[in-house]
Order: sequence, then structure tokens, then C-alpha cells
Amino acid sequence: MRNLKTLGLFMLSTLLCLSCDKIKTEGEYLRKIPIYSTLGQQRKMNIEIQEPIELDRTGKIYSYKDFLFIMEWQKGIHIYNNANPSKPVAIGLLPVLGNMDIAVKDDVLYADNYFDLLSFDIKDPSKPKLIDRQRDRFSLSSFAVGIVSNNVNSDEVKIIVDYKDSLVTEEYIRTYYPEQREVMLHYSSSESGSGTGGSMARFTIAKDHLYLLDVKNLHLMDISNPSKPRYLKDIELFPGVETLFPYKDKLFVGSTTGMVIFDISNPSQPEKLSTYGHVRACDPVVVDDNYAYVTLRTGSTCVGSNNQLEVIDIKDPKKPQFVSVHRMTNPHGLALVGKYLYICDGWDGLKSFEADDVMKIGERRLEHLKLGQAYDIIPGPKSLIVVHSAGVEQFDYSDPKKLKQLSSINRSNLN
Repeated sequence: MRNLKTLGLFMLSTLLCLSCDKIKTEGEYLRKIPIYSTLGQQRKMNIEIQEPIELDRTGKIYSYKDFLFIMEWQKGIHIYNNANPSKPVAIGLLPVLGNMDIAVKDDVLYADNYFDLLSFDIKDPSKPKLIDRQRDRFSLSSFAVGIVSNNVNSDEVKIIVDYKDSLVTEEYIRTYYPEQREVMLHYSSSESGSGTGGSMARFTIAKDHLYLLDVKNLHLMDISNPSKPRYLKDIELFPGVETLFPYKDKLFVGSTTGMVIFDISNPSQPEKLSTYGHVRACDPVVVDDNYAYVTLRTGSTCVGSNNQLEVIDIKDPKKPQFVSVHRMTNPHGLALVGKYLYICDGWDGLKSFEADDVMKIGERRLEHLKLGQAYDIIPGPKSLIVVHSAGVEQFDYSDPKKLKQLSSINRSNLN
């Protein structure tokens, strides 16, 4: 926890320096000052859908039936009717603070709320209803944002719920900011009745089970009765685990140091088959029958020196073997559709490749679309959905070699 706190303080101080603008009076700065609450106070509040608001900081995305969910930290979950991807319609904002990931099965939406796991009935997505809260399901440092104390009683933990612009002095900053930290964290299920997340997902559903990843643990929940998730157990992995991707009877876990493969033919008893290691870097993964495609990137929390796509032979999942590497700019999420690979390459946008020859993927780029900082992607039944720093784009990919833009959700529109 001490190391996490040190990292959080460093990240916060960096953000503060980047965001402050020196103004008229010497020694005074315009800062975004946190507004605090406690987790106990937040737990007492009713969580009811609100009117739609503009996107500010786009997070992860999730597709379920004709609906698109866009997560935004410290705001909640934006819900859109996406029956017509050419014109998605904003339904509202579900204000689940501290939310980073969701998963949906049989009209029940599961979402992290700081340390807690919430379940919502979304038979009518315009009127989500909270039906279950499991307190302290996640470790204190896993998904929470804006923690400023580490009390035994999580009700007393202070959290940042909003910011206000204030004029402050250097003395104020020295006095108050050392006590603050922010834990900044950054496709996943095709099971009948469930939705689809991106390759950066920490929540995924397979075989009536919900798998949840926190900073070093894999949590297992039985959701054969979706409205009453039942905790089974935790599997301790190691610090740096980041992403989950289920494929048939396997579960692939991406981490900062490698990829772990589990056999989930018995979903309540995952069996670790192998670990594929690499140098330290961030690591989302997608797979097909023969290969795993892994993106490695540098970044503030990745502490890596490589920006590349690695291809790994997984025909024998107990003995994954390196096949090829292809240079990228700063790759994040990715999606595999048949023989076509789509990669969100950070500030270099979205890139598509022919991947039938895994030795020549880097030489067979099809398109390069500048979208801002492209983060993650979902190949949905009606559209290819891409999230980036300024919003969400949808494309017709019936011709995978030539994407056609259908719509854009950004800060300047709600419909």
C-alpha cells in the first residue's frame, strides 16, 4: 500500500503541474480542488438514472443488445440506445461513481462502485434498478479513485466526488495536497444473454460465471441466477494483472509482465495452464484458435520500453510460443475479426491489418484513421465501436478493408 500511495502522490503532483495555469497574482494558481465525501455517505444515496450529459473523459465501452454503455470515471455510466448505429440516442447517465468496468447478463448489469459490486435490473435501460450491493468485494486499492485514507472501516474512506476551480497559493498546495492521491487505472464475452466488452476489460462473463479482476486477484461469482450473484472464491495472481479475455473454454489474463492462460471448462474451478512472460509493458490480448495477439506499450503506469504487437502460438495452451513481433506507436486495445486485426494505436489513431499471415501483419496495413487517442474497440453485430480521447466512433465494417463512419458521440452532442 505504501508503494501505491507513493505512486499515487507522484501521479497526482504531475497532473497538478500539468493542469495549473499561473495567473495575475504571483504565487497564486488556478487549481481544480477536490470535493470530498465518504464511501459510507455514497452508499446511502439512491442511484437513479439522470438526464443525459455530455461526455467529458471517455472510459471503457460495453455493448449489450441494442444498447451502448460508456463509462466515465467520477461521473458514471452513459447509456445510449444504439439500435441504429448511425444515430445513437442518449438515454441518460447512471451515476455510479468510482466505476471502471461493467458486464451484463440476462438484463442484469454488474458494475464496480469503488470497493463494492452493484447489480442493476436493466430490463428497461431507461429505468435501471439497483437490486444488489456486495460491500468490499474489491481490495481497497483496486478500482477506487480518489482514496485519501486507508481506514479499516471502508465507510469512513474519503473519496473525491467532484472538483471545483479555485484560486490557491503555493502554501495551500504544500499544506493539503501531500495527503491526497488518485489511483488511476485504466472483448470480452460472447456468451448467450451477455454483452461484449473491449480488450481492456477487467470484467467478463463465461458459462454463467462472472470473472472480476482487481490489482492482483481474480474474483469468481456464480451468476446462474443473474439477479443474485453468489461469491465463490478469489484466486491470487500477482500485481499488475490488467485485462480479461474469454475464448471458448479458456480465459486469458493480460498483465504488465505477461499473459496467463486458464482452463475454464469447469468455470468455478479455473485451472492455470501456463504463463507467457515478456518485458514489462501494458498487455491487452485477443485470441483465435491458434494465436494470441498481444499489444505492449509504454506509458505512465506501464513502465515499459516497447510499443509493439506480439503474436503467440497457443495451439498448445500449456506451452505458448513466441511467433512474431510488429512495431507500433503506442498500442492499446485491439479486436480480431476473421483475418482482420484492428488496433487502437494511441495518439496515432486506429489501424487495420490483414492478419492471415502472422509473420507479415506489420507489412499489411489496410487503413490508418486519425481519431485522437484511440483506446479500445468492440466489433459489434451492427458496427465497429471505437472509444478515443474525445468520444466514441462507430463504423460500418461490412467491408473490413474500408471502414465507413456511421456516427460520432463526443463532447458536443448528446444524440
